[in-house]
Amino acid sequence: MLLLRRCRSLTRLQRHQAAPCFASRAVRLCSSSTEDQRSHQRANWSANWKRIVAGVLTGTGAVVTYGLLHQEVEQADAGLPTTERSSSLPVFSHDEVTKHRSLEDGVWVTYKGGVYDVTEFVPIHPGGNKILLAAGGALEPFWALYAVHDQEYVLEILSQYKVGELSAEDLKKQGEAKASDPYSSDPERHPVLRINSKKPFNAEPPPEILTESYITPHVLFFKRNHLPVPQVDPASYRLQVEGLPRGALTLSLKDLKTRFPKHTVTATMQCAGNRRSDMNQVKEVKGLNWGISAIGNAKWSGARLRDVLLAAGFGPDVAKWARHVHFEGLDKDVTGSAYGTSIPINKAMNEDGDVLLAYEMNGEDIPADHGFPVRVVVPGVVGARNVKWLGRIVVSAEESSSHWQQHDYKGFSPGTDWSKVDHASSPAIQELPVQSAITVPADGAQIDRSDETLTVKGYAWSGGGREVVRVDVSLDGGKTWQVAQLRSGDKGQPDEPSPPPGRSWAWKLWELTAPLPPDADELEIICKAVDNSYNVQPDTIPPIWNLRGLLNNAWHRVKVKVTKD
Repeated sequence: MLLLRRCRSLTRLQRHQAAPCFASRAVRLCSSSTEDQRSHQRANWSANWKRIVAGVLTGTGAVVTYGLLHQEVEQADAGLPTTERSSSLPVFSHDEVTKHRSLEDGVWVTYKGGVYDVTEFVPIHPGGNKILLAAGGALEPFWALYAVHDQEYVLEILSQYKVGELSAEDLKKQGEAKASDPYSSDPERHPVLRINSKKPFNAEPPPEILTESYITPHVLFFKRNHLPVPQVDPASYRLQVEGLPRGALTLSLKDLKTRFPKHTVTATMQCAGNRRSDMNQVKEVKGLNWGISAIGNAKWSGARLRDVLLAAGFGPDVAKWARHVHFEGLDKDVTGSAYGTSIPINKAMNEDGDVLLAYEMNGEDIPADHGFPVRVVVPGVVGARNVKWLGRIVVSAEESSSHWQQHDYKGFSPGTDWSKVDHASSPAIQELPVQSAITVPADGAQIDRSDETLTVKGYAWSGGGREVVRVDVSLDGGKTWQVAQLRSGDKGQPDEPSPPPGRSWAWKLWELTAPLPPDADELEIICKAVDNSYNVQPDTIPPIWNLRGLLNNAWHRVKVKVTKD
């Protein structure tokens, strides 16, 4: 069946009057693939596989993932070389290209002067609707937004769909009308951050400095962006609050600051993909390769969401008909769709839920990377629900239909793969499980035996307002355990007051100084946290592994060498 599909694709090349020698050579490959050719293709496929699964899924259509895998398999089955190119293809005008803007008429795009018929690729690309937006035009503006496409293996696959060249005259016009980089106005970032992707920007601080401060400075707070950072004028900023049966309430930034009491909450925020790199070591997953630092702790200040909803007319009885509160950001993709998500109405309206419409972070205006001028802070809940650059709130009986609510940030069984995943079968992640990690020493560090003792540091946190009450540390791979000292403030300073039950939103920093085990040349250091519901971290990753690499809270392990001078 795959051979027939490929032959039809090559017939299409002939219809576009590709060079006879190229078409005939391709047909021969299609009809008489030998076992040697198949073996060669399997080797190519094996080499390309690692590059393909390393792609990240940063929003709808942001990267070619399963579609690329599917396409490479088709090429291998059909016996086609993945780098076949032609130097004598027909020339098309821009007007001819624009006639191919649908699946019925064919989907053509241009890229750097080449013309590509990607009709057959659209159905197998998870972001196929984004390709249709580029149909009949240039890919460059779209790849400027979803810059992760600009990789060698993506270009190799695109080359298989080439059917011609754009005329020199139209190519010149296209160059003159080149779209500006939508990321060019992104804020500057601290160079110490370890970058996982530049466009959109995603980065984390080095672990060894993460726990140097109980409150994470905003410049060192992990950055998780799905799209370009929007430029928002605080003077003209307006927040829409909507939902039947009430009308809309429109609030300016000044309204939020003057009409509602200001509340401050110290809360930890963690990405669902924190520690994904450890899952990758068990079996490769799709997503940004976060280390252990996609987490931070800050003081957030702003108006309570509950107060704003009450002012909009949503009284205590709103839960009789509403179940969810939607949030939409001002960051938008090429379709104009905003980043969006939702939380349960009970969390939003609960006085003890402490959900904020925050306009300050650590006592200053929220920086651009963290949601200026207003973001939602939902303590105890996964970072994905803490929508930045907040533009719209909707009270609804239904959960948000956003991609990030319905098709991402969900957990699945270790046995679920991309061929059988059913997003509707799993609930959206809200509260996060108990977590801890070792920030000092680093994995692979060398410890001098003459020091006689070893100091281990790290963080611990649990979602849902559950307080971490203990962190156990082992220096011998889990044979024996010692209890670390916990603190809720900077070293040498008083701890913050104990929070009321169910409202422990901030992490605990922990530390253990212990004698080095005698005669050991290598140590496996492990930490595990326990919260006040006696939830404890699982010991290994395989039972919690999932295809998106989310919710990794297995025991954190580092190995260090013990050396003698």
